[in-house]
Amino acid sequence: QVQLVESGGGLVQAGDSLRLSCAASGRTFSFYAMGWFRQAPGKEREFVSTTMWSGSTIYSDSADSVKGRFTISRDNAKNTVYLQMNSLKPEDTAVYYCAVGEYSRGNTRYTSSYDYWGQGTQVTVSS
Repeated sequence: QVQLVESGGGLVQAGDSLRLSCAASGRTFSFYAMGWFRQAPGKEREFVSTTMWSGSTIYSDSADSVKGRFTISRDNAKNTVYLQMNSLKPEDTAVYYCAVGEYSRGNTRYTSSYDYWGQGTQVTVSS
């Protein structure tokens, strides 16, 4: 059974940084995709970023884009994915979820491409 353990969330001020980590256990081989989604109160869960086993990365193109501010990375030996979040804004406040997909299927911006999810970690950015 795959388990994902997230850490690194917290309460910060606008402009600060946080680094989220998500360690996957229960598998000895690397996952195809390891990504991050977030869900703000009253909103749907949205894609933030993902990284494939090859190291390639995708970032959200949404209006509150994280491009240029967030950096995703992974350590395949540790089956761990990280999300470095810089220049945080109040609109980044959400519960952040990590997710892993065992094999390639469909668009990795969609939740349906992932097989396992973490419990979520709260990120709160005050203005």
